[in-house]
Amino acid sequence: RSNDFPCLTKTQQQDQGSDVVTNFLNVDRLLRKQTFNMMQFMLLFSRQGKLRLQKWYAAYPDKTKKKVVRELVTLVLSRKPKMCSFLEWKESKVVYKRYASLYFCCAIEPDDNELLTLEIIHRYVELLDKYFGSVCELDIIFNFEKAFFMLDEFMLGGEVQQ
Repeated sequence: RSNDFPCLTKTQQQDQGSDVVTNFLNVDRLLRKQTFNMMQFMLLFSRQGKLRLQKWYAAYPDKTKKKVVRELVTLVLSRKPKMCSFLEWKESKVVYKRYASLYFCCAIEPDDNELLTLEIIHRYVELLDKYFGSVCELDIIFNFEKAFFMLDEFMLGGEVQQ
C-alpha cells in the first residue's frame, strides 16, 4: 500500500487514500441519482377515467391529490394514441403508457429520464402479467391489494429496488 504514493509521507498517503474513497462515493451517489428516477406518484386508471390504483411517494393533502388525479386523467385521456407519452405538467414531468384498457401514469422530477420511467412502468406490467397470467383491469379491481403489494416490493420511496 505504501508504494501507491511513493513521494508522500505515511500520513499524507492515508489522507490521499481517504480522499480517493470519498471521491469514489461521491461519484457513486451522482451515478445513482442519474440512473434511478425519483417518482412522485403512480396512477392506474381505465379508459373511462376510473381510478384503479394510486401510490403517492410525495406528501400531498387529500384535496390536492383529488385535483391532481382529476386533471391528469382528463389530460391523458384527451390525448390521441399517436401523441408523445411525455408531458410537461406544472413543476414535473408526466410519463404515461396504455396497456389494454389501463393507463399507467407517473409523475417524475423535471431532470429525471422519461425513458427509464417508461421502462419502470413496463417492468411493473411484466410483474403483474407474471402474477395474474395476462393482467386485465378486473385483476386490478378485485386484487388491488396484491397489485399494491407488488408495487411496494418493486419500488420503495419512489425509487426502483435492486
